[in-house]
Amino acid sequence: MSQLSIRSALPDDEEELARLDRAEWSPLHEVLPRQQPPYRPFFDERHLPDDCLVAEADRRILGYVRLGSPTPLDSNAHVRQIQGFVVSADARGRGVGRALIRAVTQEARRRGARRLTLRVLGHNTPARTLYESEGFAVEGILPEEFLLAGEYVDDVLMGRRL
Repeated sequence: MSQLSIRSALPDDEEELARLDRAEWSPLHEVLPRQQPPYRPFFDERHLPDDCLVAEADRRILGYVRLGSPTPLDSNAHVRQIQGFVVSADARGRGVGRALIRAVTQEARRRGARRLTLRVLGHNTPARTLYESEGFAVEGILPEEFLLAGEYVDDVLMGRRL
């Protein structure tokens, strides 16, 4: 892998990001069923290109992270939430995910956030380990919140101060 760069997504990235999202779908990290045509757009009114950071090398997107607000409330405006995080299978274990988490943490700070939160499925040990190593702590668990592939899975709420 040549030089990794992290940048804001562009509207023209939509097709490549949507393909990556579909290719990496897994019940390990996804609560929605696998998408079938016609596919929903990657960007929408809640998730704009400016809210997405992409990791790129050799002009290929290797992963992304989406940053959003957990609620539309003014009283919650100091909190940002990771609302999507995917790294391509062939780029895992090469620092791409860590670079994205560090970049989104900096972006949340730049946007004036005091806290950064996320939700992760309890059985997603690789993601949980990464988040913990980057300063996130478990702040709550919703036991057996989802039924995925025939198994009940916890929804783990994590967060960190910025």
